[in-house]
Amino acid sequence: MAAIIIGSNNNTLWCNGQPGSLNTAIGCIPIFDQTQLLSFILKWVVGIAGGIAFLLIVYAGFMIMTAQGNPERLKAGQELLTSAISGLILLILSIFVLRFIGIDILGLNRFGFGP
Repeated sequence: MAAIIIGSNNNTLWCNGQPGSLNTAIGCIPIFDQTQLLSFILKWVVGIAGGIAFLLIVYAGFMIMTAQGNPERLKAGQELLTSAISGLILLILSIFVLRFIGIDILGLNRFGFGP
């Protein structure tokens, strides 16, 4: 078991050889800046939520196509499709609303949030 020594000259641990961003398989994770770390985490959460919504839409379509005249299965597929699409719309709208309130109205970009 190897120990990672932060003070060493191991440049493969950091992105671009500079301390501040951890080099991982999913990208460079900023570990010392809280706003950048939160932004990185939120991007991944939104991406995973969008992927789950897509899979639910595909599954609902499969349920509707294979209902074979069964009204309960058809109704369940329609409800799942409606729920997945409305969840995806809410996810997208929440990003725009948070950006509008945080950046445009409150001006939080002066404090390091946003672009």
